[in-house]
Amino acid sequence: MLIQSRANPAVRALAALKEKKFRRERGEYLVEGVKMVSECIAAGCKVTCIACTEEHEGRFKNALVLSRQVFGYVSDERTPQGVIASVKLPESAPVPPSGRCVLLDGLQDPGNVGTVIRTANAAGYGEVYCINCADPFSPKCVRSSMSGIFFAKVMTGSAAEVLGALKGVPLVCADMGGRSVYGFEPPEKFCLCIGSEGSGLSAAVRSAAEFTVSIPMRRTCESLNAAVSAGILMYLLNGAEGFPR
Repeated sequence: MLIQSRANPAVRALAALKEKKFRRERGEYLVEGVKMVSECIAAGCKVTCIACTEEHEGRFKNALVLSRQVFGYVSDERTPQGVIASVKLPESAPVPPSGRCVLLDGLQDPGNVGTVIRTANAAGYGEVYCINCADPFSPKCVRSSMSGIFFAKVMTGSAAEVLGALKGVPLVCADMGGRSVYGFEPPEKFCLCIGSEGSGLSAAVRSAAEFTVSIPMRRTCESLNAAVSAGILMYLLNGAEGFPR
């Protein structure tokens, strides 16, 4: 049956997940696009509802079929791909890491947060901790993570909660005043800390840091994008192996 009304309860429930308030209340988030939804299912995430336009009817089992107009109302994309799903939020309370991990401190750009999650998954950093960041499960963050959100364990909390979970794990902070990352030999297990481009790392994270490293740059360059810096450092700190297999 083709759904052609925005007032349909399932349609309204999906559209509401574009807002953080309702994601928290319902414990669900949105995943959009044929590839992303397929990878979400393959990763074993708990999908609660799938909706699509008529052109994708039959691609996913038990999917709701929406008119293009109604799908556009549900979608967060400028050019909707025609497939969207609601997915249960994973447990996000900070817990100790299993190995090398990343801490994001005050990153407010959802594209940067999602890109770091994507790179962390690629480089073998299994956990990403977020303090005062953009919601990692917002549609733009999820989109930017390119499925990394399904494989990296993403946790959010206050500075006290996150640093408590990281107790005993050496913190390697990225800061322009630190020693060059080239030649730096990190411990086997550590947490790479990335601050916001505007204000850098918070005092709480800085004071807990055991090491501070920087990326050498030409004098004509003042700084690097936070997500770019995180990506460079993740791979350089992995050493010759590139990433833990």
